[in-house]
Amino acid sequence: MKLSLAIVALALAIPSATYAQDSTAVSKGEYPNTFSSGSANVSPFTNQSKRFNDWSISAGVGVPLIQSGDLTSIKNGNGKNLFGYSAYVSIDKAITHAFGINLQYDKGETRQGWFNTKNAAPDASAVGARTQYDAISILGDINFSNLLRRVDNHSPYRWALHGYAGIGTIAYRAYQKDGNNRQSLVTEIKPFQLGSMFMQAGTGLKFKVNRRIDIEGRLMYVVTGDDEFDGGGDKYSAINKREEQVSDNFFNATLGISLKLGKHESHLMWHDPLQEIYYKLDVLANKNQDIEVCKKGDADNDGVCDDWDRQLDTPAGARVDGAGVALDTDLDGVIDLYDKCVTVPGPVENNGCPVATTGPVVETETKLEGIEFDLNSDRILPSNTPILNNAVNYINSSTGSYNVIGATDTRGTDAYNQKLSERRANNVKNYLIKNGVQTGKLQSIGKGEKDLKYPECEPATKCPEWKNRANRRVYFEAK
Repeated sequence: MKLSLAIVALALAIPSATYAQDSTAVSKGEYPNTFSSGSANVSPFTNQSKRFNDWSISAGVGVPLIQSGDLTSIKNGNGKNLFGYSAYVSIDKAITHAFGINLQYDKGETRQGWFNTKNAAPDASAVGARTQYDAISILGDINFSNLLRRVDNHSPYRWALHGYAGIGTIAYRAYQKDGNNRQSLVTEIKPFQLGSMFMQAGTGLKFKVNRRIDIEGRLMYVVTGDDEFDGGGDKYSAINKREEQVSDNFFNATLGISLKLGKHESHLMWHDPLQEIYYKLDVLANKNQDIEVCKKGDADNDGVCDDWDRQLDTPAGARVDGAGVALDTDLDGVIDLYDKCVTVPGPVENNGCPVATTGPVVETETKLEGIEFDLNSDRILPSNTPILNNAVNYINSSTGSYNVIGATDTRGTDAYNQKLSERRANNVKNYLIKNGVQTGKLQSIGKGEKDLKYPECEPATKCPEWKNRANRRVYFEAK
């Protein structure tokens, strides 16, 4: 009986586990995870663009206590305090952020009556029983915390209250021991029969340890629908006539662990879409305000509104960065429009081209402005590739080595921004190496929000968006 149930559970679990790893690439921070406040990025909802993991495997152990029966496991019923054991394993699938389905296998033994059947009977009138059971059930999982959570809650989301309910089939063997110390099998129920159907419902409190592991305490109430589950024998026996109820029910308190499967940063059950929607609305509102503020025109016709143009007299035809400053790729003081050697630094009097020297040039600090990023993203923008291609030529022509330094604006936590800045620096470094720069010439460093180009933008709401964008950058520094 136990072997057949275990085989069925394994057969149902293998296909689920096979498809538990989704095929999309590892998240690179382009969308919000459970430790961020969200993103303005918009993605169509398709299977290929899945942003969250939705499969997990859970297992746990616990103590079952018969509460409603002719023989009970608790002292204030028909019995003494007798503790059995239980264990469960389940395959969990999240359908939405607030609802999931679990396929669960339970195994355990309840102990009930006036003494433990492993011990001798205390007197001739005492009765003890134990029931060994195996069960398979389908449970619905409701995430109450995601249904009731405040959308303005910016604290780390690590606790969640869940509710469970479902039906299944339970097989069991009930043993009874009388006052003469005679122990016998009084009832045996096979699985997948009409009389083996049962229901269970309860609650669980989950704590997220990290992106892979959850710990959960559950309290389930199991309704067997069977008056013989407690080991009282035939339903018309003297023991089963003590109480009127016809269903022997029990509590099952368990402590378990869940392993979340998949390649993404977050699990669907830990994501709050309302918070993301509100954040996107705020970002879109700020963008509308930026468009409305551009009322002063563009005096130098460089494509950047005068409201945030830091160089209002850009020469006609000069390429500019997002702040309206004429580009000087090699940082030699001659803008690209007038520089005859765009990628190699040289003095102004020689039109930006190098002159012969008697010794090596000592480089102190080199920064390439204009390598900026979208909010909460480490993706290299197409507008940055010309600057990076020029940087490849410059670094290859130089004998020095360089630090590739990433930075962020002040949105999000310090820890999240530190990791985001490291990813930005690594992406730029990898781009340069892929395009021909020697690996030994570059070292990536993340400074998070501790290296602001505009320190006055603390918090970010104090500044216009162009300043926050300028803070989200990567620059180079000679070692």
